Amino acid sequence: MESLWLLFILGIGAAIVGTLAGGGGLITLPMMIFLGIPIQTGIATNKFASGLGSFSSILYTLRKKEFSFSLIFQFILVSFIGGGIGSFITSRLDEHVMNIVALVLLAGSLWLTFASKKWNYESSNVNTIEHQTLLDKGILTGIGVYDGGFGPGSSTFAILYFIKKGFTYVNSVQLARVLNFGSCLSAFIIFYMTGHFQWKIALTMAAASIIGNQIGLRFAEYVPNKLARIFLISVSVLLIVQVSLKLFV
Repeated sequence: MESLWLLFILGIGAAIVGTLAGGGGLITLPMMIFLGIPIQTGIATNKFASGLGSFSSILYTLRKKEFSFSLIFQFILVSFIGGGIGSFITSRLDEHVMNIVALVLLAGSLWLTFASKKWNYESSNVNTIEHQTLLDKGILTGIGVYDGGFGPGSSTFAILYFIKKGFTYVNSVQLARVLNFGSCLSAFIIFYMTGHFQWKIALTMAAASIIGNQIGLRFAEYVPNKLARIFLISVSVLLIVQVSLKLFV
């Protein structure tokens, strides 16, 4: 019971961080491994918990009526396909290769954060985003592939992508949770089929994720753009350090 309470409390904190800037898996996966939970079970649990937390975020976003249901469904579909592809590929790729890919992508996201000196206070692309180009769909599917197969920094990539498309930080956070739900759903299905799943741990983390997502979404509305940018840079640096340690230590 003590371990479950620890997972629950830290899981809330991880979900808040993951919602605001990505990188929540930095906290939850090492924590579960430390408590003796097998890594495969930890990954499956993360997908299940994060997916349910993101679903609660989608309900919150729909209630605010800032985005149409058709747009949200589009994003869920492309990320669902990407997440399934990613988890399938990961089961056949060496972890060292995935770490190299992660390091390159995280370094790119950090550069994008520094390059994006001006962030919008009002979304300027809400209508045109309904009609995605092939490149846009490819990028969103790619984020889903990465999230379904690996994970660390995927929400960071999504937030930065939407900011570059003309959305505010708050709207970018909301849409990043939509993508996360789709990729986590398909990845969970594949990981569940492998048998690496424990319901007691999964339900504990799912409850923490739902609470943390709701707190994070509401807190995001009061985060100044300058502070949000610093937050994203900090999380990106921490992710790069973590992946680098895996590669070179």
